[in-house]
Amino acid sequence: RFTWIPLYVVMAYCILRSEGWRKGLLTVIGIALTIVIADQLGAGIIRPLCERLRPTALANPLSQHLHIVDGYRGGLYGMPSCHAANTTGLVAFLALRYRHTPLLLMMSVWAMIQMYTRMYLGVHYPTDILAGIGVGLSAALVSHCLWRVAYRRLYGGTPHRDRLSPSLPVFVAMAAYVVFLLFLPLL
Repeated sequence: RFTWIPLYVVMAYCILRSEGWRKGLLTVIGIALTIVIADQLGAGIIRPLCERLRPTALANPLSQHLHIVDGYRGGLYGMPSCHAANTTGLVAFLALRYRHTPLLLMMSVWAMIQMYTRMYLGVHYPTDILAGIGVGLSAALVSHCLWRVAYRRLYGGTPHRDRLSPSLPVFVAMAAYVVFLLFLPLL
């Protein structure tokens, strides 16, 4: 849970540095709202309604045929994947807000790797991932619409997609950190 905090701190720093603290704070709040909506919708509403067992859940007859990685089974229910919802929501909000293609590409690869690890660990079916992507996209659209309303009220006019401009060393450091964390289990 706390592994990704440095990435989020650097991302917030880049946003605040590029937009100034007032507009940047509004964007950071929009990102946080996206993740909260995606996570609560997935874990708090959809999972209890669907009650779909994870592949690795002990109550699932399929679990006895799976290789469990380091004893990790996750919770009881897994539909939709909140990892997929949260990472997709984050990337989608950034895509709606910014035009910085290298950052969006890096974050998209990060999100796809996150989703793959959920299936590799056996805690989600591919359809859980697809449902999580849908939840994340929905959360990003809702929070971006709310962000646009707040922007209009605070600053007037229609907001446009800005160019996020992290300095090259910050961007390289973010990319290196993501790669390090993704390959940490292999070390």
